[in-house]
Amino acid sequence: MGYKKPKDVTRAYLENTPLPNHGKSYTVVSHKSVIDNTLALLAAGGFTIEKEIYRANMNANVAQGIYHIYPSQTNDKDISAEKELGMMFAWTNSYDKSTRFQCAVGAYVAVCYNGMIAGDMMNFKRKHTGSADYDVKVHLADQIKNAEKYYKRIIADKNNLKSVGLSACQQAELVGRLFIEEDLLDSQQMSCVKSELDKPSYDYETASTSAWSFYNHVTHALKKAHPRDWLSDQQNFHDFMTANCLNNGLNLNAFELNTDNTDLGITMSDTDNAIEIDEDISHSILVQDVYMGR
Repeated sequence: MGYKKPKDVTRAYLENTPLPNHGKSYTVVSHKSVIDNTLALLAAGGFTIEKEIYRANMNANVAQGIYHIYPSQTNDKDISAEKELGMMFAWTNSYDKSTRFQCAVGAYVAVCYNGMIAGDMMNFKRKHTGSADYDVKVHLADQIKNAEKYYKRIIADKNNLKSVGLSACQQAELVGRLFIEEDLLDSQQMSCVKSELDKPSYDYETASTSAWSFYNHVTHALKKAHPRDWLSDQQNFHDFMTANCLNNGLNLNAFELNTDNTDLGITMSDTDNAIEIDEDISHSILVQDVYMGR
């Protein structure tokens, strides 16, 4: 498809990447703007950043930021007690029209840095048109202010996956479906999953036949995904696993972005093209909104 091989890059590399000129029909949201707003809003929301990871294709037309974070103060006992998963925030941005801007709160597995993103958490995928730069800032804020709720949901999914057993035959069937039906794994990633099933690279402190072990074998392979695909691949795989292992084989098509999440008490009333924003809102008010949890 003409994409350069992705690689780890520095923040400075992305900040200094020249902006393309696509005319009035396409609003370029700079990587620097996304980085600056992410760092400011995480700080305003009371989060400490432990690690920053940036990836991009060779010319940085597609870039990704991943942040390992933790709440500086929390009264939630489940979050305070969690040792296996850390909290994560991630975004994807493009200059070449190959993908919309995306952002999501998720988690990473402490022992291996495997990622976890649930589909109904990645509630914003914005086309680069009109007021895209401003809308990106607002939706970064929206994700960050709900971070602890999203994180608790993922902790619960992890614990539930540990209680589900998968035979070798069932694991082989799921891998085949991920490759053929879901198109989530390529041949290189398939080989990686097989190697992990035969000889895991990490100890996930659960039975080798558990759905949680299988989950991590696949997300280990998904580390090789292109930055433009990584977030959506993580999201689609998480929904695939919860549908097939936790929800009695619920139809995967039932999972859609921008749906209400009654379990978390979050309503996603906006759609891809209907985002009502006060254009006069200032950055300081936006930061205050995140800090106050509104």
